[in-house]
Amino acid sequence: MSVQHEAPIEGAGEALEVWIDQDLCTGDGICVQYAPEVFELDIDGLAYVKSDDDELLQNPGAVTPVPLPLLNDVVDSAKECPGDCIHVRRVSDRVEVYGPDAG
Repeated sequence: MSVQHEAPIEGAGEALEVWIDQDLCTGDGICVQYAPEVFELDIDGLAYVKSDDDELLQNPGAVTPVPLPLLNDVVDSAKECPGDCIHVRRVSDRVEVYGPDAG
């Protein structure tokens, strides 16, 4: 019997942050389903990130840290987002590791 292992999450040992480009957000709410602790839909129907103390961050380009226990959920949100608007990047050099601009 063989055991399948998922590929390791890039950046799992580094501090990561996430932000949403509301100009591309389709308002599907998939990110909220995956990680409601990190994402929230506002009254305008668009998704935004939340601060560590659960405050909705509505400034364009607002970033929030990715909590390590939620890393897989945030990465899945970026991968499944129909608007390709979720950006996950390393804090140290601001290089995107998941999202539309990831290399």
